[in-house]
Amino acid sequence: MSTTTASAIEGTYMPMGHTATAQAGSGGLTATEHRLANGLRVVLSEDHLTPVAAVCLWYDVGSRHEVKGRTGLAHLFEHLMFQGSAQVKGNGHFELVQGAGGSLNGTTSFERTNYFETMPAHQLELALWLEADRMGSLLTALDEESMENQRDVVKNERRQRYDNVPYGTAFEKLTALSYPEGHPYHHTPIGSMADLDAATLEDARQFFRTYYAPNNAVLSVVGDIDPEQTLAWIEKYFGSIPSHDGKPAPRDGSLPDVIGRELREVVEEEVPARALMAAYRLPEDGTRACDAADLALTVLGGGESSRLYNRLVRRDRTAVAAGFGLLRLAGAPSLGWLDVKTSGDVEVPVIEAAIDEELARFAEVGPTAEEMERAQAQLEREWLDRLGTVAGRADELCRYAVLFGDPQLALTAVSRVLEVTAEEVQEVAKARLRPDNRAVLVYEPVAPAAGDAADETEEAAAAGADENEETAK
Repeated sequence: MSTTTASAIEGTYMPMGHTATAQAGSGGLTATEHRLANGLRVVLSEDHLTPVAAVCLWYDVGSRHEVKGRTGLAHLFEHLMFQGSAQVKGNGHFELVQGAGGSLNGTTSFERTNYFETMPAHQLELALWLEADRMGSLLTALDEESMENQRDVVKNERRQRYDNVPYGTAFEKLTALSYPEGHPYHHTPIGSMADLDAATLEDARQFFRTYYAPNNAVLSVVGDIDPEQTLAWIEKYFGSIPSHDGKPAPRDGSLPDVIGRELREVVEEEVPARALMAAYRLPEDGTRACDAADLALTVLGGGESSRLYNRLVRRDRTAVAAGFGLLRLAGAPSLGWLDVKTSGDVEVPVIEAAIDEELARFAEVGPTAEEMERAQAQLEREWLDRLGTVAGRADELCRYAVLFGDPQLALTAVSRVLEVTAEEVQEVAKARLRPDNRAVLVYEPVAPAAGDAADETEEAAAAGADENEETAK
């Protein structure tokens, strides 16, 4: 039986069936929380605007939980979750959801693995049953054949999205530069080819036993739902799945605020243009300083009205693209991701000097009132876009529950961004957007070797033969 500690957004506790009161800044959205006896956390949010319902399941496991020699296992296992379970054979999960008019997928990140379906409201029970079946019984269907099949799919994904595309390994290289060897975020979720080859069926089974338990998951259901009926279905299908207490704590991801020196790597590859990419060490997600950093990067590189775009693309015409965005991370310093593609024969030092000039000016004077208003409006619009769909809201509720312990924070996130001052934005820029706090990747184009083009065409065709059902990370 479930323990229905359904909390309203204002923090009062009410029994099931009562209506939650929307907190100021939540846009009228509400959510209630529940916990099953086996530890599964459940978040429900009613929205009767359209007859659809979104199911989102976050497991608290990502690449930061992996150990050396077994990188990529979290991502590989995400694929294995679509290979069948006790009651659903082979590709049945996809066939049942899509046959019912729904859509589905899964993704893996540093900090979590998620699975999601958006269904016609009257097919909600099907999605819940499917998710419960693979949570409770995947091991009965996991065998060498499915393991080898999905190992090959993941390796092909790595070729298609990383190894054989221009700038494809930039994120992997910059991550390895930004986080030292041995750090839990040193490697990216895709994993290495060698580690993918080394993973065994027993590795996969042990991974499932350790992390795919109800007490290591959050389930959110958003949309045109009857909360009492939905909770009854969740209890019926998930309630008998046993919990597991053997999960090790993730390794410490903390680092000093500033790297202390610039880290640099020059990459000579067949790319269409020179490029300058950099990662700056920024505050952890869930903090006011991280919101301030997000606003700083939005002013500097968030779109065609940003300072760097106006300077490099419009005024100097030394670049064809310039962007600066934030990769929010809760268990380690976040990364400010700078990406500039040069124009024509422009050399990277020319670009870099202009960027450093703009960052120094911003640190000295901070954003204007107009820039603050525009940046806050941009982040508010992005927040509204995420919460404006049932699938986006379900994902955000899971995110805040897993990473910060409180799904209600998802509904008021934008109000915290709007409270940040220009002085705080200037302060974080001055403290963090410095040459001694970045990892830099410089791409220098080289001419293709004879025969490479034909080889790449043949390899890409072979890779495309296996359809990959999983979303890019």
